[in-house]
Amino acid sequence: MKYSITTAIHYVNDLPHIGHIYENVTADVAARYHRLIGDDVFFLTGTDEHGQKIQRSAEKEGIAPIELADRVVRNHHELWKTLAISHDDFIRTTEPRHKAGVYELIRRIRERNPDDLYVGEHSGWYCQSEEAFIPDSQLVDGLCPDGHKVEKTTERNYFFRLSAWEKPLLDFYRANPGFVRPKTRFNEIISFVEQGLKDLSVSRTSISWGIPFPDDPEHVIYVWMDALTNYISAMGFGSNDQTLLEKYWPVDVHLIGKDIVRFHAVYWPAFLMSAGIELPKSIIGHGWWLRDDQKISKSTGNIVRPNHIIERFGPDALRYYMTREMSFGQDANYSDEAFVQRFNADLANDLGNTLSRALKMSRTYFDGSTPPVECGDSDIRTRALAVIPRWRDAMDGWNFQRALDEVWDLLNSINAYIVAREPWKHYKEKGADESLSRILWNALEGLRLVWVMMSPVMPRVSSAAFRQLGIEPESTGARALEWGSLQTGLALPEGEALFPRIDQKQFLEEISMTSQDKSGPPIDTTQAANPAATRSDDTASPPPAGGTGVAPRETTEAQPPDATEISIDEFFQTKLRVAEILEAERVEKSNKLVKLRVSTGDGERTVVAGIGKAYDPAELVGRKVVIVANLKPAKLMGIESQGMILAASVDGVPSLLGVDPAVPPGTEVR
Repeated sequence: MKYSITTAIHYVNDLPHIGHIYENVTADVAARYHRLIGDDVFFLTGTDEHGQKIQRSAEKEGIAPIELADRVVRNHHELWKTLAISHDDFIRTTEPRHKAGVYELIRRIRERNPDDLYVGEHSGWYCQSEEAFIPDSQLVDGLCPDGHKVEKTTERNYFFRLSAWEKPLLDFYRANPGFVRPKTRFNEIISFVEQGLKDLSVSRTSISWGIPFPDDPEHVIYVWMDALTNYISAMGFGSNDQTLLEKYWPVDVHLIGKDIVRFHAVYWPAFLMSAGIELPKSIIGHGWWLRDDQKISKSTGNIVRPNHIIERFGPDALRYYMTREMSFGQDANYSDEAFVQRFNADLANDLGNTLSRALKMSRTYFDGSTPPVECGDSDIRTRALAVIPRWRDAMDGWNFQRALDEVWDLLNSINAYIVAREPWKHYKEKGADESLSRILWNALEGLRLVWVMMSPVMPRVSSAAFRQLGIEPESTGARALEWGSLQTGLALPEGEALFPRIDQKQFLEEISMTSQDKSGPPIDTTQAANPAATRSDDTASPPPAGGTGVAPRETTEAQPPDATEISIDEFFQTKLRVAEILEAERVEKSNKLVKLRVSTGDGERTVVAGIGKAYDPAELVGRKVVIVANLKPAKLMGIESQGMILAASVDGVPSLLGVDPAVPPGTEVR
């Protein structure tokens, strides 16, 4: 079965925060689930790079809009890699393929309904934040509904005759009651259309950053006719190769924020109807992440950046929190306290500890292997056979919070089963007999199913859990949801704790120290305190099984050839110095971090480095290394690090740069 999903494409002048991340994580959970059950999946995401907002932001920085776009898109790519987002394609609206798709949409509208595009004068309140004209009736205290300023604008523009599609839209809504979810938002859309539609401005003359209108380059195509077309231009619409379009359109789900449902459920279907193109099957409008009951956004200053959370807990913990904490379609409040509590209670105590206990007993009682005798029936099997269909039903309905509740139903049953049968007491009294084997095999098989169901939400940690169960991650799949797959006599390798408990007080102190850092690229996850959660090998995030069957594109067509080059003056802003390691010790509760005291010739400083997996502290003493000497101090695991050691990365393993022992500390590296 084919399944296609798209996320809304985000403005490139917004550095991703958890509001942006949530949408792509949620889409990824759905995509991974559908691949798990055997569907052929196409998952699209991307960036919207045109419009007045981007043009003005670039002007403020004194750079070209494409330079701003390229810079932020690189951050998107890195963050999606860190979070194991398994998209099949990444579309940029500055790409030639997208421009071709927009032109083809306009050509078809003109061909089928030539009166739908016309030139007229428009005067109204323009909201830069929403890239939309706001009627007087929708202004709130003279502001845009989201609280941003509006400006009076009068222009001669191209218009789309939206008013002509009022009845066809209402007829379509009535014939397709599941078109917009949740139902409350669908009702809002129907009410909006029933009040009467006004024709829509689809070009601007006051800006230059965008796609020129066909045969009229004084006009730039306005953001919604431009941006919305990405969903089909990415599939080859407007090109000679229509393979993806024929295979995956109409898309099963457009996943978007609730604030842009109107554009997707009214404007986009009207464009498609006018052009004679089939409409998407459904639109899902998710809720907002709030902090102090306000929407998390750059303008309110309450942004929650992922950097410190991922560094401390690993990306999968963030994926889990967002999936578990928000009832899909509704708003949810973020708090650091709630995050730590979820991590310690759900992940460290329930999920991690249950697996660790069962594995330890099996290793101890059965010579480091899974038990030799399996069990065909048990309380755990009965519960699993009841949970899995309910889990699938919740996942199919995008009710991921309820799906995780079902997983915990099975997990709690496994815990209760272990407590009731007391395998440690059984071993002491009767030894490693068949009865004990069946008890522990049941527990481990139940845990295997738990981790199969967790894999769409926590792909990297699930891979680590499968390895600890003696299972290769790639062996999981649709059949993995069937009871009885755990082999007997499998070697159970020792593994690190998947979720080391976090000291809440210490973490909140770290957060307060870093809360003023409002920007910056995604962090280097080699510094993460939870190594099992941040594996970067191939099995951590396998290539998509469906869709294009290839790794997602990192689009660079719009980027000038020299956009990534820097000047010699920019390079010399970084001060590289030779330093000698005087002392080295491991950081408590971290498997990777090493605390170093180094000499820089004119003094000493402390540097914390994520090299503990590759180097023993004792062998580091006396070694010469290269450090970034003018880096702002940062706290890692409560320790202030006053610099950064340079190292190469080979398959995620750090390798320190070599320095001739005769070079004195403090020597400049150029």
